[in-house]
Formats: sequence, C-alpha cells, structure tokens
Amino acid sequence: MVTTDWKTDLRRRGYRLTPQRQLVLEAVDCLEHATPDDILCEVRRTASGVNISTVYRTLELLEELGLVSHAHLGHGAPTYHLADRHDHMHLVCRDCDTVTEADVELAAPLGERLRAEFGFETDMKHFAIFGRCRDCAAKAAGS
Repeated sequence: MVTTDWKTDLRRRGYRLTPQRQLVLEAVDCLEHATPDDILCEVRRTASGVNISTVYRTLELLEELGLVSHAHLGHGAPTYHLADRHDHMHLVCRDCDTVTEADVELAAPLGERLRAEFGFETDMKHFAIFGRCRDCAAKAAGS
C-alpha cells in the first residue's frame, strides 16, 4: 500500500499524490514486477476510466522522482517495481517467465572484472539473467 512517505516525498517536490498516481503506485507495489499493461489491468479493477497513456505518464514521473524503477526482462515492455526495495538483479526463467530477485552482490566479481578489463561501470539493478528456474530445470531433466 502507498505510504505516507510517498505522499510527503511527492509534496516536497511540488507534486500531489493524485488518485491515478496512488493507484499506479499501489499496482506496482502489489504486482512487484509488472509491465505498463499489467499495471493498467490492475488499476482498472478500481478505476475503469484510466487509460494506458495515463499509466505511462505516471510511471515516467514516478521514475524521475525515484519512486519506481524499471528493468528490461525480455523483448517486450519494461517491467516496473518500487525503487525503495533493495537493489537486485533479475533471474528470468525462459520456460515459465518467473522472475526471481537476486542480491546484486552475487554479481560483484563480474562487475569488478568488467571494470578491471574494460573500464566498464555496471548498473546491476537493471540486470537480467535468462535461463531456467529450479522447477523448470528439474522438469526438463526428467523429460
């Protein structure tokens, strides 16, 4: 649910927590990793008049304000999640589409090596690794 801290943060920056913004924030919070279309479906459960352009504009503003963050977890639309959650990378199962959050510290050795060999600074919070989850790997091994 939307916290008072979000309301305070928005007001401090000169924005109000409008009903549409609140509904989008609540949908992102509830769904955890959701595309704009997923968020629209969730918002429309309460407010049928909201359209996709409102969702996109709201997500863009909320990301500018640092309240939500997005990651690309495949070829489709980006997925959004609350930015105040810990930084994490995404493990995406190609078979069942399950997204598992993993601590970015697991990839620290890779980041260090990329920095040492290429001078490349990584942004692991937008990082997705594709493969098979434990359950799908077990099913595939049993086939």
